[in-house]
Amino acid sequence: MKYIDVHCHVFPPAIAAKAVHNLEAYYGFKWEGTGLIGDLLASIRKSGIAKSVIFSSATKPEQVTNINDYIASIVAAEPDILLGFGTLHPDFPDFRKELRRMKTLGLKGLKFHPDFQRFHIDDPRMMEIYREVGDSMVMLFHTGDKNTDYSSPSRLAHVLDVFPDLRVIAAHMGGYSEWQEARRYLIGRNVWMDVSSTTTTGTVSHEEIRRMILDHGTDKVLFGTDYPGSRHERMIGEVLKFRLSPEDNEKIFHRNAEKLLGL
Repeated sequence: MKYIDVHCHVFPPAIAAKAVHNLEAYYGFKWEGTGLIGDLLASIRKSGIAKSVIFSSATKPEQVTNINDYIASIVAAEPDILLGFGTLHPDFPDFRKELRRMKTLGLKGLKFHPDFQRFHIDDPRMMEIYREVGDSMVMLFHTGDKNTDYSSPSRLAHVLDVFPDLRVIAAHMGGYSEWQEARRYLIGRNVWMDVSSTTTTGTVSHEEIRRMILDHGTDKVLFGTDYPGSRHERMIGEVLKFRLSPEDNEKIFHRNAEKLLGL
């Protein structure tokens, strides 16, 4: 089986330990990786992953260019294995210029974490960014959080209503902890979803995620680990526990990502 992971976080060595500690404190469970690129590559190679998408989110506008440069530099060192998504912040002064620069850097998409970046998915400032991006880049959103309304599935549904041609990945099956809201607003919509941090969080069963996958359609579901949340070997096992057909597993593990990312 071939595997493409669409959801991996990496952090510079100076902040990786603190970043993982903060994530563990916020989400309330132990993360399996260190967040360092060397650790990620070891997990990739151990499990035979063909490609992994890497990214990091800017919690302040002044972090945007440095993070995009950092992600691009890592991808340049491992171009056969890694694909990079950039980041933007709603208060970044010239997002159009930075979007053009991202494309010259070879970044293939954008990652947003509204809860940590502290913006609502359908914030008017963000709507201008989505309008500019259009269908030229994939956009991946952390979606669903019991602690805030920033990333609620209903807000992402509003964005999809306004911009139906966007190429959007709703991470964590569109809900993270808000499964009923994800079902109400996103299941069956023209949006991709990844399976990262679903059954590993202890908030939802394998059977419920299986039903969500089948109700949404296996053509729009992607494999993701949320590294350093989970290592690749574990998440491969989690997907197999959904008891899907071999054909559906192939779609989720690699075929859908190949189509979406143009691989």
